[in-house]
Amino acid sequence: VAPRIPDAIAAYEARLRARLLDALGGDDDERVRQEITLYASKIDVDEELSRLAAHLAEVRRALEKGGAVGKRLDFLMQELHREANTLGAKSVDAEVSRCAMEIKLLIEQMREQVQNIE
Repeated sequence: VAPRIPDAIAAYEARLRARLLDALGGDDDERVRQEITLYASKIDVDEELSRLAAHLAEVRRALEKGGAVGKRLDFLMQELHREANTLGAKSVDAEVSRCAMEIKLLIEQMREQVQNIE
């Protein structure tokens, strides 16, 4: 997911420049920079990817610890699903959307399994 973000931003910049040329008859670099900065912050998924990794690490720790971890794992699956939803909502790329959907499906499958654990 993360490697696709720079390409999405570059494509947006090209579309924005083309629209500005059509609308204004000129290229306003400062305005383009402002719009691209705003766009980049909207689609930035670093925080979500970081939290996904942290939650997955916690899942591993819980599984290695053993014992009664069912409720903890169920809660972690909810958190993973929440991050995957946000990732999908911020998606501007068909491949990123597909990845987010696949992640959500896998999390749901894990959650079904976790609910059978004490």
